[in-house]
Amino acid sequence: MSGAIKIDVRQLPHAEGLPLPAYQSSQAAGLDLVAAVPEQAPLVLAAGQHAMVPTGLVIALPEGFEAQVRPRSGLAARHGVTVLNTPGTVDADYRGEINVLLVNLGQEAFTIRRGERIAQMIVAPVTRVELARADSLPATTRGSGGFGSTGR
Repeated sequence: MSGAIKIDVRQLPHAEGLPLPAYQSSQAAGLDLVAAVPEQAPLVLAAGQHAMVPTGLVIALPEGFEAQVRPRSGLAARHGVTVLNTPGTVDADYRGEINVLLVNLGQEAFTIRRGERIAQMIVAPVTRVELARADSLPATTRGSGGFGSTGR
């Protein structure tokens, strides 16, 4: 992979033995994150319940980048399990554990086992902006129409 950006990662003790996040195909955009729950104590998400799931990972993103934590389509399609605050943002200056806020929108309880792929992480550049107060904004065809207003 040419032009890859190096990101230092540290596995916390409760993630010992788990694989580092990895791309599952040659052109995948996201690295799969796995659950660092205890082997003997899987996490059961009842229908409608949400929980913070540890990954046991701490990363050092370079300045000007973020990591986005997104759902895995297979979990959502098969079980109704998704990331509640999608996409979750990991800022470049954050040095705490990456956790994934999962919610079970399905009809049945879902068990999260150690090492299960629970989300994907995409690293992307961040454009910082400077906001400037204005008394008016340039007009557009769309104007203030929102929430389904286009295409009418």
